[in-house]
Formats: sequence, structure tokens, C-alpha cells
Amino acid sequence: MKHALYIPALLGALAFGGAAFAQQGHGGHAGHGGHGGHAAAPAKPAETPSSAAYREVNAKMHKDMDIPLTGDADVDFVKGMIPHHQGAIDMARVVLQHGKDPQLKTLANSIIADQEREIAMMRDWLKAKGH
Repeated sequence: MKHALYIPALLGALAFGGAAFAQQGHGGHAGHGGHGGHAAAPAKPAETPSSAAYREVNAKMHKDMDIPLTGDADVDFVKGMIPHHQGAIDMARVVLQHGKDPQLKTLANSIIADQEREIAMMRDWLKAKGH
């Protein structure tokens, strides 16, 4: 009776093992010609000055948001939101410098004013709490 259980288990292992083998990469075929139909990856467009500025602003914001946590949810929130808001200000300045849409430039100016006011409020709050 034990052998009756081994046969289905063996067949299952062979079936799944064969499927896994078929899905393995073909690294051993590297360098062999005749593999037509493989499209090259599309070329990445050149980075524009605005893209470079956004990338720099984003990297700085995320670095500055990586704060040591205090265990106080209120303090941690405010300490994390200050660099987040500064990142929004910096992004708004990028669109003011490089953007073309007047509506977005109006929005960017509004973001700058609002975020600067909120940063000042959060800094005052931290100072009042002894941070």
C-alpha cells in the first residue's frame, strides 16, 4: 500500500520539477547567435534640467525625512512633516523656474506660501514643546 502512495507523489514531483526546469533562464545560451526577435531596451531620454532638479529635490526631501523617531507620535509627525513641506516648496520652485503652465505656476506660488506658513507653525510648536 505504501508503494501506491509513492507513485502519485513521484509523478507529481516529476511534473512540477519539469515545469520548474522549463521556466529556468537560458543563461547557458548566452553569446549564441540566432535569437532573433529580442528587442533592445528603448533608449532612455536625456535628463532635462527640470528632471534633474526634481530628482535632486526628491532625494533631499527623503533624506531629510529620515528622522530619528522619538516615540512621541506628535513630535515625530511634526519633525517629519517639516522636511516634507520643504520638499513641496522646493518642487514648487522647480515648476516656477522650468514650467510653462500659468495655472500650475499660480498653484506653485500658493503651495510655497501655505507650506512656509505651516513650517513656521510647526517649528513654533516644537519649540513650545521643548524640541
